[in-house]
Amino acid sequence: MNPEHSYASGGVAEGDAPVVAFEDVSLHFDDVPALDHLSFSIKSGETCVVVGEAGSGKTMLLKTAVGLVRPDSGRVYLFAREITKLKESALAEARSRVGILFQEGGLFDSLTIEENVGYPLLNVPGLSRNGGDSSQHIAECVLKSLRFVELEKTLDKFPSELSGGMRRRVGIARAVVTEPELVLYDSPTAGLDPITANRIIHLIIQERDVRNTATIMVTHRYQDGHLMANFRYNPSSGRVEPSDGHHDESHVSTKFLVMRAGKLVFEGSEAELCASADPYVQKFARPGSS
Repeated sequence: MNPEHSYASGGVAEGDAPVVAFEDVSLHFDDVPALDHLSFSIKSGETCVVVGEAGSGKTMLLKTAVGLVRPDSGRVYLFAREITKLKESALAEARSRVGILFQEGGLFDSLTIEENVGYPLLNVPGLSRNGGDSSQHIAECVLKSLRFVELEKTLDKFPSELSGGMRRRVGIARAVVTEPELVLYDSPTAGLDPITANRIIHLIIQERDVRNTATIMVTHRYQDGHLMANFRYNPSSGRVEPSDGHHDESHVSTKFLVMRAGKLVFEGSEAELCASADPYVQKFARPGSS
């Protein structure tokens, strides 16, 4: 396998290629499949909502997408470049174009909110070499990102001083501070009350629609996927509102992936998810499902 192979080298420009693509990817731990011949792709502005039972491979999909875990076989493409066998140093530039919200926010307890949100900017190629300008630029980006989640007054606080919902919003601010082209969300609403959970999803929708960001979201709540598929951010009103329903169904921008024991057992629109006759798939096609 040639680690430098890419969609672009095959005659497809990066702008036309998927942001992420898995081609027959398998991964095992002690002979137990974590990912089993997984294939899917996502383009700019599209959303993948990933659901499935605990241990079905959802989080491992996210880790493999950015090279944190290497598959045993198959190919993974990130921004039109195959990353399957790239060295860690070669992955840094691609990862700087990706934002990640870890489970429960994943904040560093010993760092202030300002330091937490600014952390990804320290690893952006070129930024840390800008000398005296870099610290000012980082501070400006951090403040802008925290304003996006309406937490700009928490700069000097520590994660332990914030509620669970506020910590999750800080996690979103950190994930989007580099204005990434792809954002991965690992269970962004887990453990939150319904009102706070919906607020988090509204922020994710706004981020997606303002920047045409590709989004992969692992969730246990059907309602999260429903909102992603049926609501859009309206810049005129500054609100997340129901979509008008006139979009072409042949170009669905939100698709659902259902995982089971590392396998992708369903891929399609929300309507196709709800219409599936598969008992396992149906478990994730109704409010309150998990």
